Amino acid sequence: MLAFWQMFSQCAQSAVLSIRLHLLRSGLTTLGIIIGVAAVISVVAIMQGLSAGIRGQLDDLGSDMTTLRAFTTPDQELLGFRNKLTDSDYDALLNKISDFEQITVAMPAFSMGLSVSYGRSSSQSQLIGAAPNYQDVIRIYPQLGRFILPQDDERRRRVAFIGPSLINKLQLPANPVGEFVLISGDWFRIIGVGEKRGSLFGFDQDNYIITPFQTAKALNGPDQLQVEISYRAKAGVDEQALQQQIRNVLRAKRGLASDAADPFEFITAEKMKSQFNQVLNSVTLVAAGVVGISLLVGGIGVMNIMLVSVTERTREIGIVKALGATPQVILLQFLLEAVLLSLFGGLLGLLLGYGVAALLGALIPSLSDTVVPLWAVLLSLGFTTFIGVVFGLMPAVKAARLAPIDALRYE
Repeated sequence: MLAFWQMFSQCAQSAVLSIRLHLLRSGLTTLGIIIGVAAVISVVAIMQGLSAGIRGQLDDLGSDMTTLRAFTTPDQELLGFRNKLTDSDYDALLNKISDFEQITVAMPAFSMGLSVSYGRSSSQSQLIGAAPNYQDVIRIYPQLGRFILPQDDERRRRVAFIGPSLINKLQLPANPVGEFVLISGDWFRIIGVGEKRGSLFGFDQDNYIITPFQTAKALNGPDQLQVEISYRAKAGVDEQALQQQIRNVLRAKRGLASDAADPFEFITAEKMKSQFNQVLNSVTLVAAGVVGISLLVGGIGVMNIMLVSVTERTREIGIVKALGATPQVILLQFLLEAVLLSLFGGLLGLLLGYGVAALLGALIPSLSDTVVPLWAVLLSLGFTTFIGVVFGLMPAVKAARLAPIDALRYE
């Protein structure tokens, strides 16, 4: 064992010396590996930073809230049919299930958005018709004015609770409470402005108008009625059992057969996180795989330069063999040289990747949480070592198989 480590140490020293003697060539040889590792590290860091930012935004939605939405299968859509949830479904759940801590109903009044105007300014926004308890379930509270009251809903008042983004978009006063805006041909008085929530998946969460549910229902018309039901379960209530109760009530109301698919779906923050993680992991792997192709190109470069090195040092190999070096020693020396070249490129690529990720994190606020996970570092260095072994093996074998007499004759 001691003899092996002595041989290994001598071969490593010889490999390092060879790399130092041809430093420029060695650097150019590893350029492909440097770029490949830097690209992989940068992509993974950016995706991790993006993931951390979005997960934080999803946490703000509240893990204890569930939203019930209509669901239409692709086959039904092809036939021109769309399932709906209505306020009668909300009434049925409210009357037949007692395990809700809070439950509310909301209706997107115009699915494609609408134009809202103030003076000479106009902007696109989403209009939501909501019950008075909507703010308690969704946890959206006013920073100015007030939210919708029960009497606003009962009397179908033309009042609006707006998101803070509309203040700038419509050039409203800093405190717009009491101002009137034109929505779908009707004047609405602003009664409050919500707290700022920022963006989610690039979508501005502060660009909205909330009106009383009955007002939005009258604007939208009975044929376009489509609602979403959001709720929070009472403490200690099993979420899965509650969802089954909801299924039973809504399926019985529609008279669905036991084998028929649910015409609705449950959306939770945890479900959104799970779906997002699946998509993000897939995108990360694909992106890392694509940029990792440059690592293979770098490996081919290592193999080419090692083949050149074997040719240049043919006479040297013959002398060493004539002095008693075994083929195993020659093989190990050239193999170590290829591995060291790959690791050298991998370490430089790692530093470059860290630098690029840090720079992007500083320039782009949404990527401020960029981080390079340990698995990405280990994978990059492990893969570069693998490349060194695989692409350095053929030149090393070629050098080990040289006959001493033929090598000495080479000029």
